[in-house]
Amino acid sequence: MASPGSGFWPFGAEEGSAAAESPGTDLLPACDGEAATLSFLQDVVDILLQYVVKSFDRSTKVIDFHYPNELLQEYNWELAEQPQTLEEILLNCRTTLKYAIKTGHPRYFNQLSTGLDMVGLAADWLTSAANTNIKSNSVLLWTPGGAISNMYAMLIARFKMFPEVKEKGMAAIPRLVAFTSEHSHFSVKKGAAALGIGTDSVILIRCDERGKMIPSDLERRILEAKQKGFVPFLVSATAGTTVYGAFDPLIAIADICKKYKIWMHVDGAWGGGLLMSRKHKWKLNGVERANSVTWNPHKMMGVPLQCSALLVREEGLMQSCNQMHASYLFQQDKHYDLSYDTGDKALQCGRHVDVFKLWLMWRAKGTTGFEAQIDKCLELAEYLYNKIKNREGYEMVFDGKPQHTNVCFWYIPPSLRSMEDNEERMSRLMKVSSIPCMLCTEQ
Repeated sequence: MASPGSGFWPFGAEEGSAAAESPGTDLLPACDGEAATLSFLQDVVDILLQYVVKSFDRSTKVIDFHYPNELLQEYNWELAEQPQTLEEILLNCRTTLKYAIKTGHPRYFNQLSTGLDMVGLAADWLTSAANTNIKSNSVLLWTPGGAISNMYAMLIARFKMFPEVKEKGMAAIPRLVAFTSEHSHFSVKKGAAALGIGTDSVILIRCDERGKMIPSDLERRILEAKQKGFVPFLVSATAGTTVYGAFDPLIAIADICKKYKIWMHVDGAWGGGLLMSRKHKWKLNGVERANSVTWNPHKMMGVPLQCSALLVREEGLMQSCNQMHASYLFQQDKHYDLSYDTGDKALQCGRHVDVFKLWLMWRAKGTTGFEAQIDKCLELAEYLYNKIKNREGYEMVFDGKPQHTNVCFWYIPPSLRSMEDNEERMSRLMKVSSIPCMLCTEQ
């Protein structure tokens, strides 16, 4: 019978059954399993390397697209009671990559994945092999993504204003309201829903024609909320909106937050990487006054998914907000400095070491390398804008060159080019191209 350390433990296998003698039991940590393990992992590495090289071949497809039902009919994906052979496992690996989207392909464009960095890939392999748990410092938290970072900011802002909410819940505090722009990410409302604050308590602030929050409207809505007896507790500004790539006026927003004693959060998931560029970092002027900032290196900086962080100004606040003093995990009698043992400040317990990818890439590129990469992306966006702004059959969504890599335009089919610009034309245009945006993020 397979022992717990023999590699595979087949569900439902009886002692002495054929399943207990699966080839998988030959792998480490089985006795004398080194040769079989090295052979198996070498085969896996060969499959991965072939996939990586093919991903950068411009003559190949970005995706060998099949509908899910077609793949279900063509291959057996069912989980079986008996274990598969290692040859079948390798076939599963090949099949999975065959139909995967090649996010490193030169012709793949997306608002989230930005190529495939080889050093970042190596770092991801290394952290998976080490299989350790991440710890963070007292003002920075590595999270599963920008949406969770934004929710953490809301959680901490609420605790800062009403620390009793941690024990007594929402019933013990007044009706809270948060403010964000009408172009902000949906995760602000999703966080309010998850935390029991409610989506109706997220007030959307009007934006100008470039998608930037209008500070005067923010102040007006804050005063309205206070007159109704609500308690404003958070303003979530955006540095790089998802569609327009707009940067809210952070200095003016910081002044308002200071005036009314409201937590200022900056969602810099998309635009935060511009701080690496001396040429473009001015777009985030005022971010240094924020109480918290969301930052996604897996976006503009090209770190492999996932790599996201929340930065909080006040030291120790995350710990106070989230810690549960679980002494069976976070013992106080350890032989090292307990300030390194900061896992209790996060909602998660088990977390992948995402920061290592960023650290190793930063070592490989240097700050100047990241700066050149980001400057090149924005240069390409401006090039695209100049190419299409006066081209027949295209209309820009707004005047002026983009602030980020978001180049927003409409493609106008010949049948609509001579039509008057009215609601009917827009309705017909939406059927042709419902999302007037192209993100230029190739690296």
